Formats: sequence, C-alpha cells, structure tokens
Amino acid sequence: MSITEASRAGISALAAAAQRGDGIALARHGRVIAEVVGSDELAEMRRDRDVLRDAALVMARFATDDGGRTELDALIDSLGFSRAELELELDREVASDADSSERER
Repeated sequence: MSITEASRAGISALAAAAQRGDGIALARHGRVIAEVVGSDELAEMRRDRDVLRDAALVMARFATDDGGRTELDALIDSLGFSRAELELELDREVASDADSSERER
C-alpha cells in the first residue's frame, strides 16, 4: 500500500487490519519502507529474534571452543597482577566509596 493510500485509509483502518493479523506493507515510490503489524506478531518476532541470537551464540561458541580452560589465577598472573594485589585494590575502593557515602550524608 502506498503512503498516500494508507493516509486515505486512516490510522484506525491500519490498526484494525494489524490487529486482525493482516500486516500492511507501506511503500514510497514503489519501495517498501515500513510495515504495520499487530503487537502480538511484533512480540513473537522479538521472541524469535532473541531465540535466534542465542542459538547463533551457542553455535559460535561450539565452533570456536577448543576445550582448553584457563584458571583465573593463571590469567591474573599473565596480566602481571597477583590475586593479593587485586584484592587489596578492591578493598581500598570499597573503603573509599564507603567514606564518600558517609561524607555525603
């Protein structure tokens, strides 16, 4: 349906058609630029999109997983830190945040 035809039909007619499940493609200069669909159909499309995204992530993980695992301490060491240093830094940040919150009161 052209934008002009849709304008003549009115938003109420477009909404009623969408609610019935009749998606309406809107075209400008013969090219579809939008589609009016009901909220149930839109919710279903969003659920499908989420399921497909999750499936793609699982497939990508499966395809690239070599089975190797790295212990957290080994990773920390490879980055030039130690667990004790990171814990001390975290303790300082938590204490600093607590002091800031107390001063704001």
